[in-house]
Amino acid sequence: MSNSGKTQGSGSNTLWGGRFSEATDEFVQRFTASVSFDQRMANQDITGSVAHARMLEKAGILSADECKSIIDCLEAIRIDIAEGRMEWSVALEDVHMNIEAELTKRIGPTGKKLHTGRSRNDQVATDIRLYVRDAIDHLTGELTRLQYALVELAEREADTIMPGFTHLQTAQPVTFGHHMLAWYEMLDRDHSRLLDCRKRMNVSPLGSAALAGTTYPIDRHFTAEQLGFDGPSRNSLDSVSDRDFAIELSACGSLIMTHLSRFSEELVLWTSAQFDFIDLPDRFCTGSSIMPQKKNPDVPELIRGKTGRVHGHLISLLTLMKSQPLAYNKDNQEDKEPIFDLLDTLSDCLKAYADMMPAITTRKENMLTAARKGYATATDLADYLVKKGMPFRDAHEVVGKSVAYGIEQKKDLGELSLSELQQFSDSISEDVFDVLTLEGSVAARNHIGGTAPEQVRAAAANCRILLQQR
Repeated sequence: MSNSGKTQGSGSNTLWGGRFSEATDEFVQRFTASVSFDQRMANQDITGSVAHARMLEKAGILSADECKSIIDCLEAIRIDIAEGRMEWSVALEDVHMNIEAELTKRIGPTGKKLHTGRSRNDQVATDIRLYVRDAIDHLTGELTRLQYALVELAEREADTIMPGFTHLQTAQPVTFGHHMLAWYEMLDRDHSRLLDCRKRMNVSPLGSAALAGTTYPIDRHFTAEQLGFDGPSRNSLDSVSDRDFAIELSACGSLIMTHLSRFSEELVLWTSAQFDFIDLPDRFCTGSSIMPQKKNPDVPELIRGKTGRVHGHLISLLTLMKSQPLAYNKDNQEDKEPIFDLLDTLSDCLKAYADMMPAITTRKENMLTAARKGYATATDLADYLVKKGMPFRDAHEVVGKSVAYGIEQKKDLGELSLSELQQFSDSISEDVFDVLTLEGSVAARNHIGGTAPEQVRAAAANCRILLQQR
């Protein structure tokens, strides 16, 4: 490397190089820079700086003219960034110093006054909270859109009977609408967790400065209010080094992706020729380069695969923080890329599902045929015998023998004759066939949380009301 691997100049950076006698090594400059990825926080950085400038004017540190000059220039820079006209410099390390340098270049020494009473430590802590808060608002919107789609499916398919599974073995008949509302409930918890995470992280670190606060007469309540925070953070040391909110977000995101992965697994199974329960629109599938008959459910498969990267980001952030002493450390620069990728992945996956679910079609006859296999009404027969006065354990044994006989005869319980059933218990009479039908089985579970079509419609209507109240 020429020049002994050093950049030219007496100081390594015009914004902080006064103490240094030589320039930063070129490799170190590239290695430690974050502007390539943290420039996506530019909007939040400018928003925070505008609030800080207004506070400095309120405190008498900036004149009204200086404040106006700074804010007008920052807003002009915001537009230039949005329209792709900003030239980013690795030598200026990060988004914060790039914007400050551009501000000073445009309005001169007044631009240098903006950093009074703050540090990059509280600045970045503020920016990332603003960024995450905006992202959570977007994610909760996408969750709500997906939940609406599930509610509409539940209403549409409230009477559609399918086999319910445990251990991926036929267990009891349920309705497809009931199954969709099970997915809804998982997402509802996800939505609640994100709101809880948002509430906990919505405090302003701005004014904590490097780690100990500042000697200037700042008004932290003012900047917190300007930025929509619930209030200022309470401890300057914790404020600049806290990344709990990022870890909590990652945990919420990991659960969301776990749920989407479970949904994806079921969609992949249901679209297979072996199940053939549903059909996905062609626009959400791809084909094979060699097998012309193939229609692959690539969207759910890819979402199932992306779950691992989100889980990995949670582990990365936990590991990042586990050994850090107070207060800020350079390690924390490594929080941005996991957060950004996690948020991008969540947003894309939720969008894909919210777009895809309203477009699926069900194959009702195939589901009904599958539900007739596997003796799905066995529990109904046991319940029938209990209602006739038989202890449940005795009823369980009777039904077990009936199932064994059915397997031997290659008949479902509903296909056995009355005389065949009565050889296992004389408590069985003609009315048994009312409970051995799939329709009778699902209709009998007519209570809150049950799979009866009446309950599915009521639950879906309640879900719709709750969504509208958000």
